[in-house]
This record gives sequence, C-alpha cells and structure tokens, in this order.
Amino acid sequence: QVQLVESGGGSVQAGGSLRLSCAASGYAYLMNCMGWFRQAPGKEREGVAAIYRNGGNFYYTDSVKGRFTISRDNALNTAYLQMNSLEPEDTAMYYCAAGALCGRTWTTYTYWGQGTQVTVSS
Repeated sequence: QVQLVESGGGSVQAGGSLRLSCAASGYAYLMNCMGWFRQAPGKEREGVAAIYRNGGNFYYTDSVKGRFTISRDNALNTAYLQMNSLEPEDTAMYYCAAGALCGRTWTTYTYWGQGTQVTVSS
C-alpha cells in the first residue's frame, strides 16, 4: 500500500508562487510514477504533470508548461510541484497520485492523497 500526504497549498495573488509537496510512504515499486492532478469546482479532474522514479518527466499539461515544474526526491519519498506565475485559472484542489505507470488520466493511478487547496486571486 501507498499513502500520500500533500502540503503547501494556500492563497496567493496572481503572479505568485507556491510549492506543493507530496510525502509518500509504502513500497517504491508501487509509486514508480507520481503525478499531480487538479480539480476545480464543476470541472473534471485534470492531469497537471507526472514524473517517473528515474526522473523522467512524462508530461506537463499545456496550460502549465513553462510555469510549473515537477520533481521528486526518492530518498525522501517526496514529489514536488513548483508553481510559478500563478493565474486565477490555476485555482483548484490539487491531488497527488501514484502508480506503476504514468498517464494523463486519473484512472491510470492507484493511490491518491486527500488534496491541498490552491487559490489564486486576481
């Protein structure tokens, strides 16, 4: 089993930055891929970025390219999402996910955190 705990969310003004963290516990092979998703009220859960255990970045969704950076520290079993130049459209609940393979859809992932809220004001 894998447990994921997100932290680092909050409220910022447009143009600001936040760094999300996802602390994981469990068997490493079960979290070969770690990803970040987000879901705004009334919208579907959207894949933001994902990264393999070897550091290979699987993808970034187009709307965050050049602004967000995903990384992971395997020694700490922690994944990060550095979010710069935040926009009001980035406002959502952000979820950490883990699984054997990376994918763009939420059904690819087996394990999920409880989420951390990010609110960006204009």
